[in-house]
Amino acid sequence: MNLFQRFRYTIEADLHQAFDKKEQKNPIAMLNQYIREAEKQTEQTGKLLERQGQLKEKLEVEFKENAELLTKRETQLQLANTSGEQDLIDFATDEVVAYTARKNTLQTSIEASTREYFELERKFETMKHKIKDMKVRQLQLMGKENVTRAHHQMDGMLAKNNKANFEDLESYIDKLAFQIDKDHEVTTFEARLAALEKNATDANSPLLIESK
Repeated sequence: MNLFQRFRYTIEADLHQAFDKKEQKNPIAMLNQYIREAEKQTEQTGKLLERQGQLKEKLEVEFKENAELLTKRETQLQLANTSGEQDLIDFATDEVVAYTARKNTLQTSIEASTREYFELERKFETMKHKIKDMKVRQLQLMGKENVTRAHHQMDGMLAKNNKANFEDLESYIDKLAFQIDKDHEVTTFEARLAALEKNATDANSPLLIESK
């Protein structure tokens, strides 16, 4: 192994090591990157698949046109044989041979193109399923990460070093509740006193005295 190859393998090993550390540190971010790259590759594969279908269609068009010309030359060859004109016979024969050879070539190409198209289509569908599976895995990891963070925050709040904070909060709530109850009682007493005053006023009203 020469110096350049060793240098290249060392760089690749360092990159892989850094990549592994990054993946361990933030697996969801790395999974998101995997998904983006897979979607990009799938999109490119879809374009190749579309192009392969177009090439297959062009081969089929060529095959059809060649078949029509072959049939025409075969008919002309029969007429030339009937006429006995050797130059026409030779020309028509060469044409039939050429179109027949092209027919065989196109037939082979179409069969190969069809196999390749279906193989690409199958892999394309597999890639799309893989992306779907990765997105499901992404949601699972996001759920686990969310639960982990929630537990961490809750455990922090419920830890012993936060007990005083909870006690202060509970004390504040108790004081607030006491003040509300006290204000309610004062309001109730004031309302009752106001009612007594109103009754007394009504009782001393001139109209009420005259009616008596």
